[in-house]
Amino acid sequence: MKNFLLVPSILSANFCNLGQEIQLILQAGCDLIHFDVMDNHYVPNFTMGPMILRSIQDNGIQVFFDVHLMASPVDAILSLFSNLNIKFITIHPETTNHLDKTIRLIKQMGYGAGVALNPSTPLTCLDYIMEELDLILVMAVNPGFGGQCFLTHIFKKIRHVRRLINQSNKSILLSVDGGINIFNVADIIKAGADVVVVGSSIFKSSDYVHTIQNFKNAVL
Repeated sequence: MKNFLLVPSILSANFCNLGQEIQLILQAGCDLIHFDVMDNHYVPNFTMGPMILRSIQDNGIQVFFDVHLMASPVDAILSLFSNLNIKFITIHPETTNHLDKTIRLIKQMGYGAGVALNPSTPLTCLDYIMEELDLILVMAVNPGFGGQCFLTHIFKKIRHVRRLINQSNKSILLSVDGGINIFNVADIIKAGADVVVVGSSIFKSSDYVHTIQNFKNAVL
């Protein structure tokens, strides 16, 4: 089994103790954290924004974030995420009128650029932007809420995106998010994922170190 990156999603964390939660995740061996931004417009939920990222950074917590923007119009908020400890910003094609322009804006900010594909988003949106991408996020649920079940028909989409990446000869990471647990993670990696985003399965457990190790053991 190939190596993969497990990225905890703090949408499922205990926000009363967010700093401590992040420290526990870092101690468990994770060095990248998924950060979901929802605007109650593009998706039917409202979550957190850049102020939280800046507070984490200002308090000396050394961690990089994989920021997933579920907001429309997305271009209007990109500048709010400048000068933060961000590795990737991922957007949805439906949230901008000019996808290629928005991707270039992200890269000009010094971040890796990603595109998120909802279960019903056609792969044709990748046709003219693959050269600019650093990450493709395949959503295995409809975005908006944590704790949903993995949609099994998304395995076909993961495999298809894997083929497109291989054909492009680009170093693009394939990430999968939604309903991932220790029972399906091995099949997701086999289908072609490089990154798995896990929320509830980690943060609802009583021992993060043990749970993360179980994920890694599941794909041996």
